[in-house]
Amino acid sequence: MVPDLFSEAELVLESANQGRTWFVRDARVLRSAEGIGRDYEALRCASGFAALVAQNAVAEESRAKVYALLRRAFEAFANAPRPDVAYVKCLYCLARDEGYPVKQQWFRSLVAPDREAVADLLNKPLAEQSVSVEEVARLRAGLESWLRAETEILPG
Repeated sequence: MVPDLFSEAELVLESANQGRTWFVRDARVLRSAEGIGRDYEALRCASGFAALVAQNAVAEESRAKVYALLRRAFEAFANAPRPDVAYVKCLYCLARDEGYPVKQQWFRSLVAPDREAVADLLNKPLAEQSVSVEEVARLRAGLESWLRAETEILPG
């Protein structure tokens, strides 16, 4: 199987010029997320989340958690009916796993109906989500605004 953009692969690299240029000698796909390419919204969300992780430095002690989050995120984007909700969940988990007080500050700053909607987004499986696309977009914008103001995570 040939790796695609969101595949998890094991690569064997070799260099022909003392490490200045590397070539893939062998590739083995460990996990495929080919479903991402079948849905534009899934592709947009997966690309956005991958770009966000790539643009933000991850502390060495957090890399295993971020790697596991990326694995779960790409699986969700490939298979879930609501990639918009998956993106918000991933963004929230990234902030939490990086040690930011997202629950203590951002979540608690929301008005009661928004707290209820966010709790549903975070706690219900993706297939059971009933929050409107517009509401998810508004909550995502609020979370991204909080991240820009209160953390070192810079959303796209």
